Amino acid sequence: MRTERLELTDQDLRDWEATVLDATPDGIVLNRSAFYSGGGGQPADQGTLLWQGVETRIAGVRKGDDLVLIPAEGDPLPAAGTVVRAALADERRSALMRTHSGLHVLCGVVFRDYGSLVTGGNMDVATTPGVVGTARMDFNLPEVPPGFKEAVEAACNAEIEADRRIDVRVLPRAEAFAIPDIIRTAANLVPDDVEEVRIVDIVGLDCQADGGTHVASTRQIGRVRVAKIESKGRGFRRVRLEVSD
Repeated sequence: MRTERLELTDQDLRDWEATVLDATPDGIVLNRSAFYSGGGGQPADQGTLLWQGVETRIAGVRKGDDLVLIPAEGDPLPAAGTVVRAALADERRSALMRTHSGLHVLCGVVFRDYGSLVTGGNMDVATTPGVVGTARMDFNLPEVPPGFKEAVEAACNAEIEADRRIDVRVLPRAEAFAIPDIIRTAANLVPDDVEEVRIVDIVGLDCQADGGTHVASTRQIGRVRVAKIESKGRGFRRVRLEVSD
């Protein structure tokens, strides 16, 4: 990939200067970018490119051999070699970071208290007033114990109030997989050819392989509400979560 991935090491970066490597109606490739491409249940970022007094809206991101920024239909395209000022949609990115970290708190609580692994999940920016983000996470939980919903919500908010630090680091594959329970999904989703593994560590609660963006501490999440518990087949439970201020 020709693009330097700035968001992997600086999750607070919102605007930066870059040079256009390629630009077609199908996508724009920059030499450096903080746009998250989506994955692990977290949607891709949106934002803008400013160049020579012109604005190009970025409606999404696609990752393949290159990190490709998807321009809004009909917007002008900067030519290869153009220096642009790139900016993320800050409110959207911040909401997704808070929600993603909230899901990791949920994952840590359910694994610690019930021993259940994750089988799937996703998140999005909320449209309900007062709610920052919505999310769901599926667990291999054969039975729902009495009071599960209330207990999980209380435990998650206690961990948020504890203001646990959230660290991100990259480790060689062998060193990462030596960490106990580093894979919190029922299936190992880290491809065999990945030599370095990015680790997100909610210190003292949850440490797992993850490629998404997160806030710096649990207190920055805000507050979570377990909105609903659903049965998705034998042994699988879906927890729907809301993140708010």
